[in-house]
Amino acid sequence: MSIDKSDLLYEIRRFAAEVVGLAAPSWAKGRAPDPVLFRKAADLGLFRLQVPHSEGGLGMGFMHKAYACKALAAADFGFAMSVVNTHNVAARIASSGSDETRASFLPALLWGESSACTALTEPAAGSDIAAMQTRATKAGGKWVLNGEKCWIVNARHASTAIVYAQTADQGDIDGIAAFVVDLTASGCRRYATSSDFAQSSAGTGGFVLTDLTLPEANMILAPGQGFRSIMEEINGARTYVAAMCCGMMEAGLRHASAHGASRRAFGKPLSAHQGWRIPLARAETALAAARALTDIAIAAVHAGHDAQLQAALAKVAATDAATTHLPALLHAMGAEGLDTRYPMARHLAAAQIATLVDGSTEMLLERIARLARPIPHTSN
Repeated sequence: MSIDKSDLLYEIRRFAAEVVGLAAPSWAKGRAPDPVLFRKAADLGLFRLQVPHSEGGLGMGFMHKAYACKALAAADFGFAMSVVNTHNVAARIASSGSDETRASFLPALLWGESSACTALTEPAAGSDIAAMQTRATKAGGKWVLNGEKCWIVNARHASTAIVYAQTADQGDIDGIAAFVVDLTASGCRRYATSSDFAQSSAGTGGFVLTDLTLPEANMILAPGQGFRSIMEEINGARTYVAAMCCGMMEAGLRHASAHGASRRAFGKPLSAHQGWRIPLARAETALAAARALTDIAIAAVHAGHDAQLQAALAKVAATDAATTHLPALLHAMGAEGLDTRYPMARHLAAAQIATLVDGSTEMLLERIARLARPIPHTSN
């Protein structure tokens, strides 16, 4: 049975506003999302969007995932990140996993019975992927993993991970492979990552792998394929993070505008004061620019084009817009904006986190400079 994509997006927006938005204030205080929410997300198809029909998925494209992420992030960025990370693991297992791996891991992921994470970042290796130290060693027809992963979305509660590890010498990008790992197995010790920005809805944490043994079938990307996969998928991740920032900006503008229409000062609504309206107009302008660049990047990724430049432009524009204008929108609401009924404070923190995930702003600016205005080669 085919699913109307516009109807699905409408239901996702309603779920975000009526379910996620109501639960999110407690997450900012450190409570974890109720597992029931993930099952409701599964009922909507959020873990099946890009999974092929043959594997029980909806067979949709990147565009639908990006706009679903945007809708969820308008209510809570962390929950959106949690959902999309489980989805991405399910999609990877569906496309690259062995028959055994698909049968073992997919059903629980697709129907929200368990969550998943992609484990790339390490204490000494973030953007510098070649510096990865987690090792996978072949022993007696099996793989043995040792190493630590940190700052991983869903690591607090995920039962499944795609773990990237080095099978050759450190620094050899052609040795990087990926493995499906059961995080509940012996040999895995996980921990939560905490900061002054609450990250409970994203389930941020890490884990240490000590002599964790895997069957050969659990290698999901062979040496060399792992690095190429990272490079291809990172542009999609940057693009849907940009979409999430646009979603948070739209929510901020919606709440600030409603407050300005209902709150009166000096005998007339706040929105009737020119000085009050100007910060909102600046935010609208920045959002329009970020949204346009993000839509271009979404279309490029959806079509399978090289989106390095478009993804970088979108993420920088959207995170800059969010970090610059969400504080102004909060101030436009005054102390009312701090009330937990509104997502303003959560979105402020999330915007800062968004500048760091999937490539920092500084790294992306360097990429933009190199790709948009390449330095001409000169001969001596």
